[in-house]
Amino acid sequence: MAEPTIVPRSGHRISRRDVDPDALKVLYRLNEHNYIAYLVGGSVRDLLLERRPKDFDIGTSAHPHQVKKLFRNCWIIGRRFRLAHVKFGSKAIEVATFRRLVAASELTPESEAADVGPADVVAPSDPLPPDDDNRGNRAPRRQTATDHLIQRDNTYGTPEEDAFRRDFTVNALFYDIATFSIIDYVGGLHDLDARLIKCIGDPDVRFLEDPVRMLRAVVLAARLQFTIDEPILDAISAHRHEIARSAPARLVEEYYKILRSGHAEEAFRQLRSTGLLKAITPELAAAPDPHWRSMAALDRYRARFDSTPESLTNAILAGTLLFPLGLASRHQRFSADPLERRVELGLLPVARRDVERLQQILSVQSRLLDIQAPIRAQRGLLHRAVFEEALIWLDIHAERPDVVAHWRELQAQVAVGAGAPTEYAADYAPLRRRRRRRRRRVPFVTPRE
Repeated sequence: MAEPTIVPRSGHRISRRDVDPDALKVLYRLNEHNYIAYLVGGSVRDLLLERRPKDFDIGTSAHPHQVKKLFRNCWIIGRRFRLAHVKFGSKAIEVATFRRLVAASELTPESEAADVGPADVVAPSDPLPPDDDNRGNRAPRRQTATDHLIQRDNTYGTPEEDAFRRDFTVNALFYDIATFSIIDYVGGLHDLDARLIKCIGDPDVRFLEDPVRMLRAVVLAARLQFTIDEPILDAISAHRHEIARSAPARLVEEYYKILRSGHAEEAFRQLRSTGLLKAITPELAAAPDPHWRSMAALDRYRARFDSTPESLTNAILAGTLLFPLGLASRHQRFSADPLERRVELGLLPVARRDVERLQQILSVQSRLLDIQAPIRAQRGLLHRAVFEEALIWLDIHAERPDVVAHWRELQAQVAVGAGAPTEYAADYAPLRRRRRRRRRRVPFVTPRE
């Protein structure tokens, strides 16, 4: 057993004031019922770097159904690995049982059957969980000793085993709610101080287990402005073609995460320099300058917010990639075949609904730029379902803050009603339906005989 480095509360800068209150509720309740409960992964890393974490994940010794017994607002999800999501409104705190990495040679039909009991049977519609390192590959299939790709990762373990199962040392730090201390089994604190992305274990093996880790190493270095360890770069150079074995839908989500990070341009440039961009989306590897300007504009918009804004929808993100390449326009048409519901960008299947939404966004750009149009026509545009996304697109890519300010002012005036200019008062007044006149009933007179 490895002896961990334990940093007491006086030796680190993490405060409970910086932790999401709902995550604290989950941690406290697990601890009160004598379960080990740690804040894990990227949230600990970001708090130590004085960054705002995008989410707060929890690791615990409690099994998923034990977690569910403690929280009425808990749902268990996932086929390949069972996760508990504790819901607080639209927010979900992810609670994962500590697990260990199982070698391919250890997997037997009996051990796989033991991992999943009757309560773990999941309906076909049950979604795959977006895990922090080992998730989302197509499954299940039998694994051979020569095949390192992880298809099942459903074996519970200890906190130490869970730490060594993770991808990079800076992602394997734990914050113990019982003692308010930092626990480090893998040297993550040293690498955090050295600003180094270093793999846990042999990078060649870990990247064959899950090829998406190669992409995440590069993106994490770009986002944190860290240096990538030399063995990782060598392993990426040797195994970058293995990225094609990852589930395409999972790669799409990884691209969307990059675009929402606020460091998209730098991340994609580093992906290009390592050869991963060409392996996934060769169109972007040879992209012209407008493509990079588009991502830089997206990064400038994201920098205005402390956390990811909901305004960055998939349609806007897809457009940032597709539009500069000429792969999407307002006039694009699709086949009537119901099976053709997406546009292909290298290995990435972009959902047809997102491309069609992008077309609608692009179709109203000329009307948004025409701020001299009649006020009634402008007011009508406010009620288009796509208006808000179209205005966000204009804000990001058109570099016309005066036009955006005009529409925001118009929105505010329509919302309050009374704030409209006097000369346009009739236009801002709510439209009234004309009442239909009733026909007068003529009394029926019985004819005299």
